[in-house]
Order: sequence, then C-alpha cells, then structure tokens
Amino acid sequence: MVSGLINENPTVYERKERRVRTDSTNSDEFSVEPIDQLEIFDILFFDFAFINSFFFLTEDSVEVDDLKSYVRVTFTPTVEHCSMATIIGLSVRVKLMRSLPPRYKIDIRVAPGSHATEAALNKQLNDKERVAAALENPNLVEMVDECLSPSFE
Repeated sequence: MVSGLINENPTVYERKERRVRTDSTNSDEFSVEPIDQLEIFDILFFDFAFINSFFFLTEDSVEVDDLKSYVRVTFTPTVEHCSMATIIGLSVRVKLMRSLPPRYKIDIRVAPGSHATEAALNKQLNDKERVAAALENPNLVEMVDECLSPSFE
C-alpha cells in the first residue's frame, strides 16, 4: 500500500476564460460547417467531466485542421505513473471516432514529459492494429463504454 500522497506537489494551472462560440451567419441547416477546436474540446470535456480527476485537458491541447481532416488531442495524466492513461487515451479516441465523420485522422498524445512511458503510450494509442485489437477485447470495450457513459453523480 502507498503511504502518503501519490502526487504531493501537483502543478496547479490557472483557469482560462472560455472562448465564446460565434454564431454562424449561415442559416441553412444543410450547409457544411467546419469543425473547430472548441467543438472538439466540448465533445471531450463535457463527456469526460466525471473522470477529469485522472487527466488534464485544455482548449489549447486540441488541434484541428478541418481542411486536412486532422485532429490531435494532447492530454496530461495527473501523475507520472498513471495506470489509467491507456484507457483514457483509448476512450478519447473512441469518443472522437464515434463523434466525427470517418474522414478524420485522429491523433492522441500524452503531453511531453507527463508520463513515465510516454513514447510507448503514444505509439500504442496511435497504432491502428493495436487500437483495433483493444476494441475487440470485450473487457476493454466495456471499460471504455463505462468511461463514455454519462454520470449523474
């Protein structure tokens, strides 16, 4: 059993003001609107609000290039040896796969220097075969679905 705090000296970040979404001037409901950084952040932040104690995500950690159909999310685990980092990364990927059109390439990263096995984790989270194999495992799929299910507590 661990004695004392796991993260005795946490980094505390100042909370930024949220950007306000600008209203589209186009009122045509069938027009294509670009997907932007704020939209991706909203998809992730509000769905993962109940497990935010395990990782840190900001608007600035989301990169979107709608023209190139590319999204990159960089998250920071709360501790250097976070055992949930793989599940969190996989859950973020699955949420985006389910929410975005299939034309998007999704890149999930652990923030540089934030995890003991950062390189291995980044490789695992972005390897198509490894992700496909993980999503064939019913136990992992159940865990990911639990992370993505709404919490009313």
